[in-house]
Amino acid sequence: MKHFSRWSLLLISIFPALAPVGAFALVHAASAAPVANPFHYEFRIDGTVNESGSMDSSASPYWWINSGGQMTLSAGTGKTIQGNLPLGSYWQRTYAAANPLDTDNGLHPQNIFRVLTRSKWQNVKQIMSFKITKDELSSSPNRDSHNGLLLMTRYIDSNNLYYAGLRVDGAAVIKKKINGNYYTLAYRNIFPGTYNRLTNPNLLPKNTWIALKTETKNNLNGSVSIKLYMDNGLTGTWTLLLSATDSGIGGSPITNEGYAGIRTDFMDVYFDNYWLVNI
Repeated sequence: MKHFSRWSLLLISIFPALAPVGAFALVHAASAAPVANPFHYEFRIDGTVNESGSMDSSASPYWWINSGGQMTLSAGTGKTIQGNLPLGSYWQRTYAAANPLDTDNGLHPQNIFRVLTRSKWQNVKQIMSFKITKDELSSSPNRDSHNGLLLMTRYIDSNNLYYAGLRVDGAAVIKKKINGNYYTLAYRNIFPGTYNRLTNPNLLPKNTWIALKTETKNNLNGSVSIKLYMDNGLTGTWTLLLSATDSGIGGSPITNEGYAGIRTDFMDVYFDNYWLVNI
């Protein structure tokens, strides 16, 4: 998938009038805030965090959106863009020029939503609650069974990280991306049904809160262990979905600290109750 953050930042640096209202993430950078352990983010301050071309240029002291246009904070929740952007609006025009394939000619930048923390974590528990409100049934060939709701850890850069979460084919997955190549560390079917890109494109429940939790930690032998848990419906009960150990699959385990973050694909999504806790 083609992202364009540096391109968009260049556009605004040349033509400041093109910036969307409230696009402070693009034109007014904030320093990263010191973050305590545990870190709990409740989306309590209303506003909009816009995508920016680099972490240092983000207007949020806590978040860097490097794809997806923007995240809106309102009434105690965060959310991706919901539905169609107005034709001619800033992010619609920008994505129509930079990545029309994955964003339906700029109408749905949320199809490739990626947000990272501005703080680094190593041995960490990460929690986020998600609520899918709508599928965006793009004609892009990148809309497929591997899309989903995903938590990223040990993010060094876009080519080196771990992620874990739920896929639209109803499966749970833990993956490693190293030097740009993906390796599946664990996979298991969770939600019933048969995925079909056209007739049954998302087996994950809609308009229901699902909390996901990952635990990523180094082991004494140099390997990295990753666990994925789910609380479907916010019942207060966590179910272990998957556990994996990376002993060097595809390359050395990612043992250094890295950024944490969230990825969602081809869906409109709400967020709540984000936690990072050292373990």
